[in-house]
Amino acid sequence: MIGSKLVDNRIVIWNIEDSRTLFSEGYYGKPLGVPKPKGTSFDAPLVLDLIEGCYLVEKKKLKVDRMDGTRVSSEEIRRLCKKQYSDFDSKYLVFQDLRNRGYIVTPGIKFGCDFAVYERGPGIDHAPYLVQVFRATDELTATGVVLAGRLATTVKKQFILAIPKSRQSKVEYVGFDWWRA
Repeated sequence: MIGSKLVDNRIVIWNIEDSRTLFSEGYYGKPLGVPKPKGTSFDAPLVLDLIEGCYLVEKKKLKVDRMDGTRVSSEEIRRLCKKQYSDFDSKYLVFQDLRNRGYIVTPGIKFGCDFAVYERGPGIDHAPYLVQVFRATDELTATGVVLAGRLATTVKKQFILAIPKSRQSKVEYVGFDWWRA
C-alpha cells in the first residue's frame, strides 16, 4: 500500500517512486508543478483529489495519514468528501463506476461539469467525454442541455448525463451527440 499525507483538502504522495507507480497505474492525481505530464518521468510529489483518495483507500491501494502521522480512516475521508463535494454520494457512485469500467476520471471544473473522462489517459489522448451527474429527480431544462451541448461541441467532446441509481448501486448514462444541419 502506498503511503500519503492529508494536506487540507488534498492528499499528497511525497515519495517520488510511489508517485510514479500510482500515476502509471491509472493516471491518478497530478504531479505537483507538472502541467501536462508525459509518462512517469517526473520528479515531483503526486497530488490527489479527495474523491480519488477515497476510491484508492477503498481499493486498498493507498493509506492516508495526517501530518502528525496518525491514520485517517476511510470513514473520515468520506466525511471530508461530503464537505468538499455537493451531493458526494451520487458523484462518487459515478466516479467508481467509470473507474471500475477502466476509464480515467479527472475533475471537470475547467469545463463546467463534474468530470472529464479519458479512454487512455491525459497526455495520451484528449478526454472525449464531459460528464455531469444528475439525480433522477433533478430538473433538466432545454436551456441547460443547449448550454452543455454548446460547450461540449466547442471543445470537441461528447456531453454525458450520469444518473446514479443509489439503491441498486448502478449508473445509467445518456449521451448527447450534436450535428450540424
